Amino acid sequence: MFFHNINPVLLEIGPFQIRYYGLFYAIGFMIAYFMISYLAKRKQLPITKDDVADFLLYEILGVVLGARLVYVIFYNPLFYIQNPLEIIAIWHGGLSFHGGLAGAVTAGYLFCRRKNIEFYDLADIAVIPVALALALGRIGNFINAELYGRLTNVAWCVDYTKNQFVEKINGCRHPSQIYASIKDLAIFAVLWFIKNKKLPKGFMFWSFVALYGLFRTI
Repeated sequence: MFFHNINPVLLEIGPFQIRYYGLFYAIGFMIAYFMISYLAKRKQLPITKDDVADFLLYEILGVVLGARLVYVIFYNPLFYIQNPLEIIAIWHGGLSFHGGLAGAVTAGYLFCRRKNIEFYDLADIAVIPVALALALGRIGNFINAELYGRLTNVAWCVDYTKNQFVEKINGCRHPSQIYASIKDLAIFAVLWFIKNKKLPKGFMFWSFVALYGLFRTI
């Protein structure tokens, strides 16, 4: 049993806070920048490091807007109708993976059209760091004490009852966030292993989608 009493705020200076969750996402985007630059050079794609930075800016906007929009519309619409200012308060949590994926794909497509790049050429390498960034994000979920699993008595269950930083959560729970992180690391490992194989365009991208859907369902 693990007693969870982790403060989700890493550093606080006056009203300014640095949270582990946001820090992990920032690290994820940094990894994506260097990894996409490296893989694009290996694949001889016609994009510069500045293009990669622009692409990630597109992706940040697409992920955040898409993830927040889907969460607001489908997860708790009545709350946000009654509290419209909370829609922009993403630091309070509330991002949907499905919306984030849709936003990322849309932003990537628009970027590729603007730069005259084949969508799958870029998407096939971008999903590799995406899987790694998602693994980091799930660790952030664990630190935030959110997306926890069902009640259980397994030896590695997580007890949140003494956590002073979140609302009371009863019982000992499956660490589903850690399971999800392991799942994303497994996807990253598969994609990294096959990245140099001669594969049809789009194979890596759709492998990521298929593996994510399969593992998440399991």
